[in-house]
Amino acid sequence: MYLKRHIDAILLEWKNSSPLKPLLLRGARQVGKSCAVQHLGESFDYFIEVNFEKRPEIKEVFERIHDAHELANNLSLIYNKPVEVGKTLIFLDEIQASPDAIKSLWTFKEDFPKLHVVAAGSLLEFALKELPSFGVGRIRSLFVYPFSFDEFLVAEGKESWIAAKQLANSQKPLLTPLYNDLVQHYRTFLMVGGMPASVVAWVTTHDYRNCQAELDDIQLTYYDDFAKYAKKVSPSLLRNTLQSVILQIGGKFTYSKVDGEHRADAVKNALSLLCDAGIIKRVSHTAANGLPLGAESNSKFRKYIYLDSGLLLRILDMDFGGAKPLTDTILLGSAVDLVNKGGLAEMMLGWEIIKYNNPRSQHDLYYWENTSEGATSEVDYIITRNMMVMPIECKAGVSGKMKSLYVFMRQKHLTDAVRCSLENFATLETHDKQDAEAMRRVKIVPLFAVSNLFYG
Repeated sequence: MYLKRHIDAILLEWKNSSPLKPLLLRGARQVGKSCAVQHLGESFDYFIEVNFEKRPEIKEVFERIHDAHELANNLSLIYNKPVEVGKTLIFLDEIQASPDAIKSLWTFKEDFPKLHVVAAGSLLEFALKELPSFGVGRIRSLFVYPFSFDEFLVAEGKESWIAAKQLANSQKPLLTPLYNDLVQHYRTFLMVGGMPASVVAWVTTHDYRNCQAELDDIQLTYYDDFAKYAKKVSPSLLRNTLQSVILQIGGKFTYSKVDGEHRADAVKNALSLLCDAGIIKRVSHTAANGLPLGAESNSKFRKYIYLDSGLLLRILDMDFGGAKPLTDTILLGSAVDLVNKGGLAEMMLGWEIIKYNNPRSQHDLYYWENTSEGATSEVDYIITRNMMVMPIECKAGVSGKMKSLYVFMRQKHLTDAVRCSLENFATLETHDKQDAEAMRRVKIVPLFAVSNLFYG
């Protein structure tokens, strides 16, 4: 069962683009890269899928042949399908298993530029690092992630809800019944997560147990992958580091909390590998005095967020004996408890920011912390909107509980900010008591409507 994804439209746009470049889909394992390409293949007359893990002997073809037309002819013979410009899509899946196949993408661009060629792979970033000059100007990349909440609503047949919330704002908030329905569906989304297999299980059965079975399989696959990193770092260190990330979500990562008394540089290496695999995402500290935000990042202060809420619940069950307290908070807890406790809402806010950004680029996440001695101020995310610094706080409550946000706005001379919570749309306007002439405006955007910040 294929569920519609946002990337489908971008793939069709690539199909009709000119000049045409080979396309490389990048992202963690099991986020839907292959399914999206297979769906695209239905719009072609002929579809050739080359999977280097299922048929490793195909690697020999790419090792021996370096001419694009000859490669295409041989693939046509092997798969008994014609290769015709504009009618055939060649899909090179699990391409990380063949460095020569990765290099062939350059050849296709230079020597057979009108042929549609797409590639994807798991742990692809490791292979690309071995090819430092890879694809500069010759290859187009698309970054794929688990389902966003909007995609989850589409899968549930709730497209009209997306349109309604994109039209909503502080002057015209959502009607209470629709607002309540969206809150409930967001809670469901946190439980199911955005991994395609889990979403399909939910849409077809509406049984959490079926979702959990799919998520267990995915998580075990991630653990099995650790053996493939063995030359770089031990699997046990990777597992311990990942578990520590789970337990430290919502706070600055502390190396000493990783089980096993590992050196900080070893843990840093493990974190880097997990980031390359797409399983976690770093959130770097920025001074946020101007743009780009990365120009003032501080590697001594970092947070990490895990790929998916559904997977997080499963790893809590498998490795820590249960996720019931967090599950109860998701399903039964108040909005204040869900947003302010455990870091889950903050984690998912970070991923929603990533998912609604342009998938043609890999985007970094930033937060701000007052590093002055004795200071405790912190803002969850700092993004760029309309060439301006925009702070985003993930918090439920009244304006008086946003001390850190106001401190940041005052220091950076900003008048506008965003608070993401499970409240309805609203705007808080206050005069700064320490600067009588300054008006501070905090726009309240529900966590289920983060896409409004990018598409509204």
